[in-house]
Amino acid sequence: MPAMNLKQFLNEQRVPFQVIPHPVAFTATSVAGAAHIPGREMAKTVVVELDGHLALAVLPANRKLDLERLRQGTGALEAKLAEERDFIPDFPGCEPGAMPPFGHLFGLPTYVEPHLAADEQIAFNAGTHTEVVRMAYEDFARLAHPQLLPM
Repeated sequence: MPAMNLKQFLNEQRVPFQVIPHPVAFTATSVAGAAHIPGREMAKTVVVELDGHLALAVLPANRKLDLERLRQGTGALEAKLAEERDFIPDFPGCEPGAMPPFGHLFGLPTYVEPHLAADEQIAFNAGTHTEVVRMAYEDFARLAHPQLLPM
């Protein structure tokens, strides 16, 4: 989903959001810094494989994904990071590594670390390495239907 389609989706849902342009940045912490967003509020979207099926793990930029906790929390037998070359076709219009955390738009489950839900706002890549979308976490949760899961 290209950034324009994400914005269109959010507008159709009548959700207020802010687009924050920033210099090119690739890691979640560098995006947070470039966009002047606290690391705890900036969400990084990690594509994982749970028993061979893709899913999105969404956590604060300043935290590391614990695959074992994710595996246990989902009841999967195996959890591993997905190989970028294998999932790029599943995110049409998105730059690799800049997928927004709306798994349902791509037919994937979304798991969110509870620390993100504790903040009033959430910010995330908008499908590019030069734009961030910031919106109320409550609106994000209503649209994305994520499952909260410590990871």
